[in-house]
Amino acid sequence: MPPVAPSAPSASSGSPAPLTAKSLSDAQSLMADELPDGLVVADDAGRVVVFNRAAVRLTGIEAEEAIGKYVYDVLPFRDDDGRDWWMFADPYNGLATRSRHPERSLFLGEGTAEHGGSNPRDRTEVLVSVGYVRDGRSGPVRRLVISLRGAQERARLERSRAELVSTVAHELRAPLTSVKGFTATLLAKWSRFSDDQKRVMLETVNADADRVTRLITELLDVSRIESGRMEVRRQLVDVPERARKTIAGRVASGESEDRFRLEAAHDLPETWLDADKIDQILGNLVENAVRHGAGIVSVVARRAQVSGDQQEAITVCVRDQGEGIPPEMALRVFRQFWRGKRRGGTGLGLYIVKGLVEAMNGEIAVACAPGGGAEFRFTVPAGTAAA
Repeated sequence: MPPVAPSAPSASSGSPAPLTAKSLSDAQSLMADELPDGLVVADDAGRVVVFNRAAVRLTGIEAEEAIGKYVYDVLPFRDDDGRDWWMFADPYNGLATRSRHPERSLFLGEGTAEHGGSNPRDRTEVLVSVGYVRDGRSGPVRRLVISLRGAQERARLERSRAELVSTVAHELRAPLTSVKGFTATLLAKWSRFSDDQKRVMLETVNADADRVTRLITELLDVSRIESGRMEVRRQLVDVPERARKTIAGRVASGESEDRFRLEAAHDLPETWLDADKIDQILGNLVENAVRHGAGIVSVVARRAQVSGDQQEAITVCVRDQGEGIPPEMALRVFRQFWRGKRRGGTGLGLYIVKGLVEAMNGEIAVACAPGGGAEFRFTVPAGTAAA
């Protein structure tokens, strides 16, 4: 007697219900709605089958109005000159080997005033990239995948980059002018200066060279933070000892020793952190307190726990006794180019500090110090040697 094949499990046995085309489509729509960028997908006939929440926000078109309609009608893209972009691209009948269109700026509207359409300022600018899903390498188009991004973000980045270039040019001009002036003078009139005069000039050149090096280091840090390429090299770090060395460096450069105070708890956990980054964080925060604050600058280290977790951590507070930072400014201080009332520097220091702390999975915030003034508090997990 041949063996009887086992029967398929019934729906009541707890096994999942069969996946239908509708449930699969619903699941895809839900996933598409979670994307930060606009996503529009057209089928092989050019009809819209996916129109996610971000696309609705960017275009002002409801998903119900877009689904099932031709993508050309839903998204009437125009270029800078008001020409119909779809006629130029011709995705379904164009070059059979084309796989994508790189991101470019397009407008949703009826063309420029010169072409009988609306003013370009009244149109919606979006950043558009298009990908093709084909049958094989050069087969017919099965899906057209369109990604949309708001042009405001690009404009903000362009303004930020322009401001960075302007700031860097301004900050480089003074030290380079000084270096050039002193070296040219020394080369031309070396024998006319005494040894003391030469030393003063060379010390000035050395200090200005350090300033240029520091600026270049800041720019490299900004680049790594923005690209997510900040590396963390963990080692056993004595945070209070690092703070002590930071203070000693300020005293050696001419600050009064009485202006600084270091408090460290006796029960601090063993911390595996990036020593160079801890030095940079402490150096920037102490310099910020000296430059923009007043009175005694305190560095306080305490045992802590990561919020929402039981993992051991260390919290370090850098406090001054100055005017403090108004609550409405608390979020702005960590942005690029923020400067206090006393102008100076590139305005990148606190932005870099935040990036360094977050690279070690930490958090940083600013508040009012207990005795008045500003308190910058950062918390980083203690970590392990392998973390």
